[in-house]
Amino acid sequence: MSTGAELHLIIANKNYSSWSFRPWLSMKAAGIEFRETVAPFDEPNHNQHFLEFSPSKKVPVLQHGDLTLWESLAIMEYVADLHPDCRLWPADVAQRGMARAVSHEMHGGFGALRAECPMNMRRKIAPMAVSEGVRADVSRIETIWAECLEASGGPFLFGEFSNADAMYAPVVNRFEIYELSSAGHVEAYARTMKSLPAWREWAEASKAEPWTVEEEEV
Repeated sequence: MSTGAELHLIIANKNYSSWSFRPWLSMKAAGIEFRETVAPFDEPNHNQHFLEFSPSKKVPVLQHGDLTLWESLAIMEYVADLHPDCRLWPADVAQRGMARAVSHEMHGGFGALRAECPMNMRRKIAPMAVSEGVRADVSRIETIWAECLEASGGPFLFGEFSNADAMYAPVVNRFEIYELSSAGHVEAYARTMKSLPAWREWAEASKAEPWTVEEEEV
């Protein structure tokens, strides 16, 4: 039984770990208390130390009493169930379904964008050549954001901040640092996301980290 136990989120480098960023931002923005541990990437050793706490050898991992959860979206679903008052999914059932749909699309898709344009909070803003696959991913995300923002009226995808916004947070960084989109609604949404105190806290912490992962420096 995990009721009443401390939530403990284990993440990797804040500069690079897009999957860690998602549940961390969701919980912080919602004001949910948790303890965090940073387990830095160790690419030369294939992150073998992650096996000490992660059955999948990946981050993030949420520990809650005797329960261990992995996979960002599963963690976010669990925390939303624990804290229904925080409304991490839209209250309206149809909008909640849409929020889950676009979140799962982010979780399972956009492989070209993720592979070619890793999240990097410290990277100097500069364009680079990208594949047609990346351009197709960017176009699809632009469409998702436009449709969600138009339907909800903004400023977040479903009006108020939700798990859907947390799922797309690393994309906000990617679009900015690689100059992948100049669409007006993309820039406005990016300003909204980056104005979150939780975003600023993560960004400042990432800049203070001493580690560099060469594989993620594009």
